[in-house]
Amino acid sequence: MYTFSDLTKLALPDSIALIGASEKPESIGGRTLDNIVQHSQYKGRLHLVNPTRQTIHDMPCFPSVSAIDDPVDVALITVRADHVLPSLRECAAKGVKFAIIQSSGFGEVNEEGKRMEQEMLAIARASGMRIYGPNCPGLNNINARLGMTFSPAFKLDLMPGPIGLATQGGGMGRTVLQAMARGMGTGLWFSAGNEVDLEVSDFIHYMATASDIKVIAANIEGVRNGPKFLEACQHAARQGKPVVALKIGKSEYGAKAAASHTAAISGSAEVNSAVFKELGVVEVNDIDELIDTAALLAHGKPTGKEKIAVFSYSGGTAAFAADQIGAGDLELSTFGEGTLAKLRDCLPSFAAMNNPVDTTGAVLADPEIGYQSLKAIAEDADVGMVFYPIPFDYGRDTDIAAQNAVRVKSEITKPLMMAWMSDKRGLGHQVLVDGGIVPAASMTNAVHAMKRFIEYGQWQSSVDAAWVPSLLNAKPAHVGAIRTATEAEGKALLREFGVQVPSGIVVQDRDTAAQAFRTLAKSVVVMKIVSSHITHKSDIGGVKLHIASPEQVQTAFDDITAAFAQHAPGIPFEGVLVEEMQTETFVEVVVGIHRDPVFGHVCTFGLGGVSMELYKDVSRRLLPLTPKRAREMIDETRCAQLLKGYRGKPAMDVDALVQTLVALSDLVTQRSDELDELEINPLAVLRAGRGVVALDAVLTLRGKE
Repeated sequence: MYTFSDLTKLALPDSIALIGASEKPESIGGRTLDNIVQHSQYKGRLHLVNPTRQTIHDMPCFPSVSAIDDPVDVALITVRADHVLPSLRECAAKGVKFAIIQSSGFGEVNEEGKRMEQEMLAIARASGMRIYGPNCPGLNNINARLGMTFSPAFKLDLMPGPIGLATQGGGMGRTVLQAMARGMGTGLWFSAGNEVDLEVSDFIHYMATASDIKVIAANIEGVRNGPKFLEACQHAARQGKPVVALKIGKSEYGAKAAASHTAAISGSAEVNSAVFKELGVVEVNDIDELIDTAALLAHGKPTGKEKIAVFSYSGGTAAFAADQIGAGDLELSTFGEGTLAKLRDCLPSFAAMNNPVDTTGAVLADPEIGYQSLKAIAEDADVGMVFYPIPFDYGRDTDIAAQNAVRVKSEITKPLMMAWMSDKRGLGHQVLVDGGIVPAASMTNAVHAMKRFIEYGQWQSSVDAAWVPSLLNAKPAHVGAIRTATEAEGKALLREFGVQVPSGIVVQDRDTAAQAFRTLAKSVVVMKIVSSHITHKSDIGGVKLHIASPEQVQTAFDDITAAFAQHAPGIPFEGVLVEEMQTETFVEVVVGIHRDPVFGHVCTFGLGGVSMELYKDVSRRLLPLTPKRAREMIDETRCAQLLKGYRGKPAMDVDALVQTLVALSDLVTQRSDELDELEINPLAVLRAGRGVVALDAVLTLRGKE
């Protein structure tokens, strides 16, 4: 388990040393000094360090950190790259707790820069000082009005709030901060650039218990330390703090750009998404969605059962909203008779009063109607959330509609999601912002945010709080040579862990093969080349099916060995497997477990044959699997319908499939140091009560040194 540092004195230090302080207004040191002195409300002690100056702006300068006669919590390093390491050594000797390196020119540039970063890390580990950066814009504690940053935008983006932000790059973090124009305040922003030491995971862990933060937003280009990330997100979940994340690097282009930007490991997009889902991290697809979702989660705790009421004064807008909600697999609420009676009392008879509600333009003529009808549906027992899209700016009338929305929001505890659909931002938009409502910029964005909100509630209500990812307790992987076990070896290991495999015999000659057929006493067998070097045996003619007599066995043996000699010259012959052939009705599925370089072993499940590649109908889970998690893994695939019986076909043995998935998880978990990869393709799922059979198995093993 990773031990996280307390970052309290990083976020709000009692004392700061600004190394590289300058009177030059456009320098990093000058801008940082200006932000702390002119635009912050810092109540601690600030010490300036510059060996060439005695004072800067009438403030005394020290020639070095060691000359400061005061404990230093944070050293802000703004000097050139070639001066950074000497400065760090001085800070370590001084006993500085944290060093923020805003300077760039390191691992994001070249190999020499990476070497310098390794030296930074060595200094941190030897001294206990934690390093933030390099190549970063600094740290912004907006709730405390402290800008340890060189950004000229600091003084412009100072809206406090309940959102905590952790990013690797500075630009898109600033984009989130500027969502203040839509009413979302960000209270704390960590952006550690190249993350030599402290990283996004550390900041998530810290903000999980920060009293002024309700929701953690993260912009992630890559995860460097998988176990630390898993622990941090689980810690946030235990504290009830949602983590909303935008992952950059999903495509090959994006992964390359992320690597060059912050030297991050982007990782597999599919695995990252699966891990996020398991941890309850709300993954979003763009910055707007990040902002909308984080803001909505900051205004209420979801149950996962929310039904939505749509309210609008435009019939087309109300219908479009209902359509979008249906397309998002969300559910409209059904009003009770009491709510309908209230609506009949205040709305004209030609208004649409069943969900979605179209008040018509009557609310523009009589603003009180808008307030009463909105309040009525918000108080309905079946309504878990209200969606109010405003399609256009109508001047004073829209301003009043916005005022009514703010009024209702202050009187209810349920979330009120609004969308301002017009590009014309009238006074009404600012009324919403000032009233603490963060309006989405489109109908689609609003529906995405509501969906993420509800899904997070569903995850919270179903998560197994006791489950711990196997990576956190895994033995270190062996570092010896990697080899592929033969199919016979692999199946023998599967059998040890309770996985059903066909009976079979490995033979070395045609006569022994015929005898094996008689010993197995099966009506039909399959024969396969045995080789630790050949994974796709059928590609070289190394598989023969439907062999039904000793004579056919001998002929098949000759054909297989001839094909092997032709297609695999120089590879040692290891035998031929004579194995019972599955003749019962079954559904083919594929189970694969591979070692992800960041998150450890990940299990993939899907329909067998070419369907997995063609339709991408798969689900993924971190190990270990429990029966509940294995069943959920099966159920979320479309092929689950085939297993349960589809269009009159028999139901298959899903219970045995669950048991097999758990057994495979146990196998890999217990032998995680040597088992790199396991694939069963196909795994035959027989009819209910008949079990499952691993028809083929490929296991990749790591040897000891």
